[in-house]
This record gives sequence, structure tokens and C-alpha cells, in this order.
Amino acid sequence: MKKTLFYISGVLLLTLASCKKWVDYNPREDFRITELDYLQSESDYRTMVVSVYTPLQWINQVVPIGDIASDNAVSGGENASDVLSLQQIDDYTHTPVNSTLTEIWQSAYEGVNRANYMTQYKDKNLAGNAVDFAGKEALYGEVYFIRAYYYFTLVKMFGDVPLFVDKRLSLSDSKSLTRAPKAEVYKQIEADLNAAIAVLPAVQQQKGRITKYAAQALLGKVLLYQNKFDAAATVLESVITANAFSLVTNFASMYLSSGENGPESVFEIQYSNNSPYYNWGGATRGQGNYAVQQCGIRGLNGSAAMPYAAGWSTNLPTQNLANAYAAGDQRKAVTVLDIEAYKAANPSFGITYQVAPYKNTGLYNQKYLPRKGETSGQLELNYTNNFRIIRYAEVLLMAAEAFNRSTTPNDTKAQTYLNLVRRRAFGDNLHDISATGNTLRQAIWDERRLELGMEGDRFFDLVRTGQAASKITGFVTGKHEVFPIPQREVEISGLTQNNGY
Repeated sequence: MKKTLFYISGVLLLTLASCKKWVDYNPREDFRITELDYLQSESDYRTMVVSVYTPLQWINQVVPIGDIASDNAVSGGENASDVLSLQQIDDYTHTPVNSTLTEIWQSAYEGVNRANYMTQYKDKNLAGNAVDFAGKEALYGEVYFIRAYYYFTLVKMFGDVPLFVDKRLSLSDSKSLTRAPKAEVYKQIEADLNAAIAVLPAVQQQKGRITKYAAQALLGKVLLYQNKFDAAATVLESVITANAFSLVTNFASMYLSSGENGPESVFEIQYSNNSPYYNWGGATRGQGNYAVQQCGIRGLNGSAAMPYAAGWSTNLPTQNLANAYAAGDQRKAVTVLDIEAYKAANPSFGITYQVAPYKNTGLYNQKYLPRKGETSGQLELNYTNNFRIIRYAEVLLMAAEAFNRSTTPNDTKAQTYLNLVRRRAFGDNLHDISATGNTLRQAIWDERRLELGMEGDRFFDLVRTGQAASKITGFVTGKHEVFPIPQREVEISGLTQNNGY
């Protein structure tokens, strides 16, 4: 995939000559152009929608935070000041001055701004001319979904946040911003997702682009976060009954390069390295997945046959997570790599490595462990691993929870969906759950931890289900349900700060 890069008033535009993965671009090319030169043709609109996708890559640290802030993982690294922002989140000493949280805030709002730019000129371009073409409504369905995803990221991270959808904001607008209540933000997210569902196709020709089912699945998750269980059950059931997805037999295969965008994939954030990224100053803003390098084993070496590459020993799974898996659960070995056990089982590899210097657990994130041959250029910045954001297994577990917690619970259906996931995990039906009521509910929540371990959901699940204070050391009820608003935003825009920060 070959692309060129240029900026229009803060809006990144990508021109596609040919497509394999829509997120490739060359960050070393620079062109000057004015706004009036754009949105003149169908090609312009399609090109600019690609730019709306791009910041999805930049918010990649939401995934490690979702485990590091929970009982699933520790920050790890070289020492107590290595990626200090993550260390503070792990230790629950984080403040409004936190570079990782600031990057997530800025990147998500850059995405919102790009989406708003597109919706602002949907019917007429900057010159006041209408540009109509077949498929335009469906194309805008992608924009609505992505804007909803950015706002969902913001609201689950920060709570009440500035909400604007009518236009792209300029610097002069910043002082007029105020924080909208979560309920209003969620209302907009739902509106965007329903608009997307109405126009998106069930299948996209290009892998990785948003489909109707992705929008329905995200809507179901958004409804769960608001405890709207009846509505969530309905929309999630529509994804299941469409028979568009299936659980892959081999759980491990999903996390290989060959498993990307497979039959279980509902929504993945795409990464690639066809035009290698070299800018350490924008480590999370390249085309590759920076979070993969973070997970790797420090100083790892071995024979050519060993598949893994070295990394930074960050985002280390805890023994608590490893112990949560029952004997025979194939997900444990796929989620958690015990490096000493792996070394002993593969003596021919001649493995040597450096023990994680800080908060060592002896365990590594197997799902996103860096592998040889999957990066290029500045190796650390260009891993191609997609983030599996919503899998069909999660749709089943969300539907199970929704039916269990509905006004009129349907525990039979909840058990059915829960046990489909468990049967894949154990390869039999001997581990089926027959509990009902609150016991079934806890089983579903526990299953989410096992199924989605190291995929970035654990902290947010513990918060939304009221379990965080009892599971997370250092968690303070009434404060740590959300992260602090970045101090720069408080100072520049005059935003109020979250409680306790």
C-alpha cells in the first residue's frame, strides 16, 4: 500500500494508490495544500475518511493501561522511572501531569476533529458545492462509528468530557470548551452508532474497515457500560443471529499474523509497516504498533528457529492472572508466557534473556509478544500486529451478561453463550456453567477476564461492575474510577478536574 501524507489545518490526509492495509503512510513526505483544494471529488472524500481512521493507532496505550491499572499486569520495565507515566498508573500515584494520559486525550480529540471535519462538509464542500456519489452514506457510516469510538475511549477514561460534533474546532475555540456530563456523551455515542448501523454494509471489501456488525457490537458494549441491559441484549443478539462470525477452533491462531481479520474478528485496529516509521519523537503515532515492543522479553536471544524478538519487559502479566486459569484451559498458555518454562521446553533454541529488572513476574504478554520478521525500519516502532478490539467471543460474553442482567433475565440464553466460549477454551462441555442469577453473573465477569486477558478490558470491567476496590491494590472509590484530566487542558481550556486529582 503506497500513500502520501500532508496536512490541512491539523487534519491529516492520506492518498492511497493501492490498498492492502489502510493505515500505511509515509511520515517523511510533506506537501503544502489549502483546504479549498479538497473535497472536490469522490476520491477526496474517500481519502479523507482514511485520515479519520489514523488516530485509532495513536491511542494504543489504552490497551496496556487497561491491564496495568488492574490486577492483570504490572508496569515492569527497566526501573521505577522507566515510562514513569505507566509506573504511576500501576502504583495509583498518577496525577494530571501524565504524558501517556495526555497523549490519549490529544489523540482521541484529534480523531474527533477529523471526523467532525468530514461531517461538517458532508452535504457541501468548502466551496458550497455538493459532491454526490454512490456509497457516500455508507462511507459516512464509518465516520460515525469512529467518532463514537473516540468518544467512548474518552468517556470511559475520563468521565465527563468536552462534547462537540458540529465542526472541527480551532485553537481559538479551546477556551469555550466545557465538560459535558457522561450521559450526554453516551447519548451522542449511541446516536452515532445507530446512524452508522443504518447505512453500513454487513461486509466490506477491504479488510479492517467498519461494518454494520462492528457498529452493533460496539453499541452493545456502550449500552452495557450504561447498565442498559435490555437494549444491549437486543442489539448483541442481532450480531449473533446474523451468523456472520464464528469462534476459531485454535485460540492461539487469532494472535498470529495469519489470524488477523479472521472469522472471529468483529473490529480490529490495523497496523502495518510498508513505509517504515523512524520518528522516536512520535513513538505512538507511527503506522506500527508501539505497544508490541513494550511487551517483549528484555535482551532475548536464541537460535534462528526461536520465533520471538526482544522487547522492553513492560506490561507483565501477574501471577494472579495466571492462577485464575483452570487446568486444561488452552487460553492460559496463549495469554501468559512463562519464559523459564518456555526455555526449558525448547533447549534447542539456546535462549538467553535479561530478567525483567523491575517488578519482574517471570511472565510475558503472549498475545502481543513481538515476533521476528513482523517489523521493519526502526524495528521497535513498526510491528504490524493488529489490536483485536472486539472479537465474536466478547460479543457472546456481552450478550450473556446482558441477558442475565435484563429486566426479565434469560439465564438459559446467558448460559448458552457463556458455555460456547468455555467449550472452545477447554475443548469439551465438561466445564459448562449451570449456575443462575448472581452466581452466573459473577461467572460471566470472571470469564471475561480469562477470555480477554491482556487485551485491555480488565480495569474498565472492574470499574463498571463495581469490583475495582476489592480487586485492585491502591484503588480509591470515588476517585480512581476515572483518570485525571490532563493538566494542560485544565490550564488552557479552563476545564474542571476530576474528583481527588
